[in-house]
Amino acid sequence: MTITGGCASLAVVTEEPWRARFRREDELVEQLQTQLLEAAKRRAKALADGKAELGSVYKVAKEVGKSYTAVSNAIKKYPTTE
Repeated sequence: MTITGGCASLAVVTEEPWRARFRREDELVEQLQTQLLEAAKRRAKALADGKAELGSVYKVAKEVGKSYTAVSNAIKKYPTTE
């Protein structure tokens, strides 16, 4: 509800109970964590494909502008099985 009068306005906000807000946000965090995990696996697969194409982790790291360690760790953390 908004009460207006002249140049000023006053807004009255009814906030959800904290338990409901917590449950909603907790569900969102779980969904985002799942999406992040899946994206990290796809990213690792792409990096592994780059290693197969270019011949080394170093070349992949240079190509994508990341450190050797970051690329190597990503590939190791989510190994692909084909």
